[in-house]
Amino acid sequence: MQAFNVITGVAAPLPAANVDTDVIMPKQFLKGIDRNGLDRGVFFDLRFLADGSPDPAFILNQPEWQNAKFLLVGPNFGCGSSREHAVWGLKQLGIRALIGTTFAGIFFDNCQRNGVLTVQLSPEQWAQVAQEVTLADSNEITVDLPHQKIVLQNDKVIDFTIDELSKLSLLNGLDAVGNTLRYSDDIRQFQQSHLAKNPWLA
Repeated sequence: MQAFNVITGVAAPLPAANVDTDVIMPKQFLKGIDRNGLDRGVFFDLRFLADGSPDPAFILNQPEWQNAKFLLVGPNFGCGSSREHAVWGLKQLGIRALIGTTFAGIFFDNCQRNGVLTVQLSPEQWAQVAQEVTLADSNEITVDLPHQKIVLQNDKVIDFTIDELSKLSLLNGLDAVGNTLRYSDDIRQFQQSHLAKNPWLA
């Protein structure tokens, strides 16, 4: 899993509430046998016109917000189905963090397990970020995970909280298996001790 430390990049505003995973990753992109090409599926019905060409009205197709690393999203982002493809596609598209007020629970967990940081702010903090990133000349921000802060171009610093396990996992690029393997010596010692006490299990 790709580690997250201090990242600077463009943030694109997507303030609509209740954006569900079918909007993020439409069902026709769930048919593949691997994860390749999911970046094209992200927001497909919003990003592309009927003829397949990019819709110039969509924020991620506008020059000032192309190649965004962050999305400023509306409340309850990622609701609907539990499809993990939505997170895989966002990551393939280059999105490193989502900044919002609330996220759907399963989607939130999928993000943490796949290396996409979800930053939860108060509505007041969210509005401060929105005020900057909706303008093309101030849409670049820095997300500093070690110090748990967002730095805007006007030098405004916005602090955020994150649970310690998620922070450690993201900083070190560890998925659930990687986190478990941190305790491999303890696991091995337990196995040896357990078998010594219960030799019939061997």
